[in-house]
Amino acid sequence: MTQKLHIDFVSDVVCPWCVIGLGALTQALEKIGPEIEAELHFQPFELNPDMAPEGENVTEHIQRKYGSTAAQSQAARAGITERGAEVGFAFNWSPESRIWNTFNAHRLLYWAGLEGKQRALKEALFSANFNQGRDVSDAGVLAEVAQSVGLDGARAAAILASDEYAQEVRAEEALWRQRGVQAVPSVIVNGRWMIQGGQPAAVFEEALRKIASGAASPA
Repeated sequence: MTQKLHIDFVSDVVCPWCVIGLGALTQALEKIGPEIEAELHFQPFELNPDMAPEGENVTEHIQRKYGSTAAQSQAARAGITERGAEVGFAFNWSPESRIWNTFNAHRLLYWAGLEGKQRALKEALFSANFNQGRDVSDAGVLAEVAQSVGLDGARAAAILASDEYAQEVRAEEALWRQRGVQAVPSVIVNGRWMIQGGQPAAVFEEALRKIASGAASPA
């Protein structure tokens, strides 16, 4: 019998481990096959809610925020690139790579969810940021990316020019913080079990099988 699971994927579009986590989760679900029917919802989380409009160089940001040296930052990126390749995602780093404010991206993702295009937009934003080095805080870029996945570009531009869905996104961000999400990706299954971090596909697979079978420990 197919088990239905509600999965909330709490993440940010400038989080490389979120890319890896989504890829690994997808691989796990593909391996499990028809035994589990997953209903996937993307929930907002801002890694840097106070980021300035012009963004910040990634290396400088990591050094400032975590105290990492340039060499440590480079080594970390190499590891992320390797993990990305395992899930079929090619990170394209450069000395000019920047990190952006993502609130407007989350507003568009909220709207995309209403239009049935949330996952497509999420993956396109990952690609725009990490493959193409585009400014995912820029309204023009966001509207163009939205249009590329079949959403109405003019409607996207109108949303970005207003404060539409701002209240809804803020409320969802607050809700997940209240539920204990402090880092991303955080994968919450049936509102009860949390799997944190960019885990390997095998970890997701084991956890989902246990939850679906009722063998998971109470959370």
